[in-house]
Amino acid sequence: MSETYRAAVCTALIGPDSIRIEEMKAKPLQAGEVRIGVKAAGLNFPDLLMTVGKYQFRPDPPFVPGLEVAGIIIEIAPDVTKFSVGDRVMGGSKGNGFAEQIVLPASAARSLPEALSFSEGACWHSAAITAWHALNDKAVLQAQETILILGASGGVGMAAVKLAKHKGAIVIATGSNDKKRQALAQAGADQSLDPADPSLAAKVKDLTGGNGADVVFDPVGGDLAITGTRAISWGGRYLIVGFASGDIPSFPANHALIKGYSLIGLRAGESARRDPKLAERSEQALRKLAEQGIMRPHISHSFALDDAGDALRALEQRAVIGRAVINFAH
Repeated sequence: MSETYRAAVCTALIGPDSIRIEEMKAKPLQAGEVRIGVKAAGLNFPDLLMTVGKYQFRPDPPFVPGLEVAGIIIEIAPDVTKFSVGDRVMGGSKGNGFAEQIVLPASAARSLPEALSFSEGACWHSAAITAWHALNDKAVLQAQETILILGASGGVGMAAVKLAKHKGAIVIATGSNDKKRQALAQAGADQSLDPADPSLAAKVKDLTGGNGADVVFDPVGGDLAITGTRAISWGGRYLIVGFASGDIPSFPANHALIKGYSLIGLRAGESARRDPKLAERSEQALRKLAEQGIMRPHISHSFALDDAGDALRALEQRAVIGRAVINFAH
């Protein structure tokens, strides 16, 4: 094990331009911890938001972004029995993933499904578990129901498209250009629409015989959220997944009353912490879907660690379809 390692460090809250590659000193493991030699780190929109201080978790610079990794266990604390050196794992934390090494509590790591590569493993779990929790535990999406998935070309949105289609739903997805809409069609969307279209809500109504979508899945927020409420059916379920737009919408309560729809917030990670049995059932179901090839992530961009700033810029420019990943050469 190397005593030093390289990491992409956010040095100021000015976005991707702040990223510098620095040499870090490996710290000794504490009880219950494992050290992972990182093979791949997935990029998430919160990584970008953290570099400008706009995420709910706001670390002060300098810090290392990166919420998800996959790699190989290179060291374990003496009291850890769950893993052995050499195990293929994936894991997550509130940061530190854009680095050649990461130390995690053993409880924050999990074995990497054999069907997934390191790149896929670094991009899989958070999006997959969010989509699963939203469509199964919260919306209870049924076959033949219609779901409108906003921000569908993002990592969480793409996972929701694949899962909704697997569940037999009719999927209407939004993508901002032809390339994204083509990728959504390949992922299983029945219809792919432009979120900037001023007649988006009307088109959803037309596609649903005037009823609107039974479920709206919204990881975007902002003005698009209000459009989503106009496209929802009577008694529909509106899933508040996140705010990738950077703007938190204010929903008119009278509109929800008149149309009888439910606004449903969800936090997959917090739900798992509060209900370990639910988390275990969800984990096993997702692993089966990964083995079947149903919930494997779509990765459009791959970067080297030295290009971590460019990776974040690709997120900022909305160039990524599905997921982007930083791959490490060892």
